[in-house]
Amino acid sequence: MKLFLYSLTTCLVIFQNTWQPNPVPKQRHRFMVIAHRGDHVNYPENTLAAYQQAIKDGADYVEIDLRTTKDGQLISLHNESVDRMTNGTGLVKDLTFDEIKKLKIKTTDQSQNINYTIPSFQEILSLCKNKIYIYIDFKDAAPVLVDAVLKQFNMEDQVLVYINKPEQLTAWRLAAPKIPLMLSLPEDVIDSLTMERFLDQSKADLLDGDYRQYNPGLLAIARKHHIEVWPDGQSKTEGPIVWNEAIKKGLIGLQTDEPEELINYLKKTNRR
Repeated sequence: MKLFLYSLTTCLVIFQNTWQPNPVPKQRHRFMVIAHRGDHVNYPENTLAAYQQAIKDGADYVEIDLRTTKDGQLISLHNESVDRMTNGTGLVKDLTFDEIKKLKIKTTDQSQNINYTIPSFQEILSLCKNKIYIYIDFKDAAPVLVDAVLKQFNMEDQVLVYINKPEQLTAWRLAAPKIPLMLSLPEDVIDSLTMERFLDQSKADLLDGDYRQYNPGLLAIARKHHIEVWPDGQSKTEGPIVWNEAIKKGLIGLQTDEPEELINYLKKTNRR
């Protein structure tokens, strides 16, 4: 997920005097593990198989990338085009749901001879309900539509939404004011003063960003406001050194490309 610099002038003034952070789904562990695009170590990213493996791993959340097809259906794909992940070409917004469902996900192990497809939002909810929470990286969709589907599945209390653009925050607050919304920490938030100002203006319910941005002072301000901080730990060098560094900072959750290994590490260090 790309960091965006939140524009302070776009905050919702109507929340300034009454705002309290929306509660996140009930935490099942001391340290939250968010499986970035599912467990894509073992299966292609953002497939039902990757999400199922994240459930098997014991992750707390599975991160999905929500986009809208030409005919208004919701699917999960990180890129705006299908080119990188499938045997097709074109932008998601220019393809119908039926066209997208006919595409096959590329795999590195052709010997498996398994056809993976791009999942619909409804398929993901059916798989994950009451098994794992869903972290929606909100790429391109209508909050009203997403909220309606969540209500159909009675899963409004099993999700959080990561906001990529300031206007998305406004749209979500109006469409579904009780859904917890996550923002990345701007690069210019470096001390207690700038952290207080950012939280006051943004009205974030949770915080993301690069785990290296956070220090004990910033985390103390977040805790004071009852705001969870679950940043990104995924990188080419992700492993025990990164996880230990994050824990020493006082973080109690990470998004990861290695959910199974991170959970094993937490168990070995008596944190799970």
